[in-house]
Amino acid sequence: MKVALVHDWLTNFGGAERLIEIFHRLFPEAPIYTVLYDQTHLPESFKAMDIRTSFLQKVPFAKKKHQWFLQFMPLAVEQFDLSEYDLVLSSSTSCAKGIITRVGTCHISYCNTPMRYAWDFYHEYTEKKGLLLRSYVAWQMNHIRQWDRLTADRVDYFIANSQNVARRIQKHYRRDCHVIHPPVDTKFYHPAGNERNYFLCAGRLVGYKRIDLAVQAFSQLKLPLWVAGDGAEYKNLKKLAGSTIKFLGKVPDDELRSLYQRCRAFVFPGEEDFGIMPLEAQACGRPVIAFGRGGALETVVEGITGIFFEEQSADSLIKTVERFLQSETNFRPEIITAHTKNFEEERFESKILEFVTKKYLEYKSDSNSALSKGAV
Repeated sequence: MKVALVHDWLTNFGGAERLIEIFHRLFPEAPIYTVLYDQTHLPESFKAMDIRTSFLQKVPFAKKKHQWFLQFMPLAVEQFDLSEYDLVLSSSTSCAKGIITRVGTCHISYCNTPMRYAWDFYHEYTEKKGLLLRSYVAWQMNHIRQWDRLTADRVDYFIANSQNVARRIQKHYRRDCHVIHPPVDTKFYHPAGNERNYFLCAGRLVGYKRIDLAVQAFSQLKLPLWVAGDGAEYKNLKKLAGSTIKFLGKVPDDELRSLYQRCRAFVFPGEEDFGIMPLEAQACGRPVIAFGRGGALETVVEGITGIFFEEQSADSLIKTVERFLQSETNFRPEIITAHTKNFEEERFESKILEFVTKKYLEYKSDSNSALSKGAV
């Protein structure tokens, strides 16, 4: 069985890139087809992989500003020739699922989300843009949305990373799918130390993460909040911040682990497709204060491993933090850590292999049966 892996773009290292790293571990001989590749922002392990890029790789600024080239990505992924492979496993947040495969090739797509900027979060992405740019984006998104819906029919089997995403796939693509949650590295993320003198918020500092809510809430509460990460919203967040807010910038994984281990709670104010950071914090034995929508509902257990706030507002978060302070001693690190065993990498790998093998054999059986009927 010849296998190929497909990923949207490899220009930074996040949850989706951790997944493609695991997929490559499962299929080490498989090449990775991706629109763009920038090794400078990826772990050393990627250097040993057979990574094949599109024509956009040679376009100036494309690796650094891939968002500028979204309208060309459908064309780019359709140029990949995957006719020699028996199985193609795509990891898609944007365009990877749009690859073209021959009749004899089984295409399984692990969908992190249908295009966020084209569907559920389209208006949030465009609301702060000027009229001219908003009009241009609307025109482009109309075409991309049509292409995205059309290419959902090119996938033979979908895997969703959460029930939350499974509902979106059903809504926008009218397709059923199997849910396999992403894993957390419980060997790397683990409890340590007893220092508990700050709350932690981390991630890319971009609008939809709603880190502004945490900054406003903890400024009003006058409680220490440490913010790890960088991004376009950094200057705006600094303006909102009171004296108890500390910005750490982007931190390496080992330092982030230490921050998890020593915080009172991890604050997660955005609505994510799944969200790996709350799981990393829980693996370190720390409770999570999260907005009660999206993927957090599938990883945080109310009153056991964390607590939810109902409205995406600073006032709602403030009330929930105050409620957390009253019950903080009820959250037991050993119980929180034990919960994350359900999301271990070994379990994820086993589920992926089981599903891929089963569906590949079903696909081949159905194809052979169709050929036999055709011959008769």
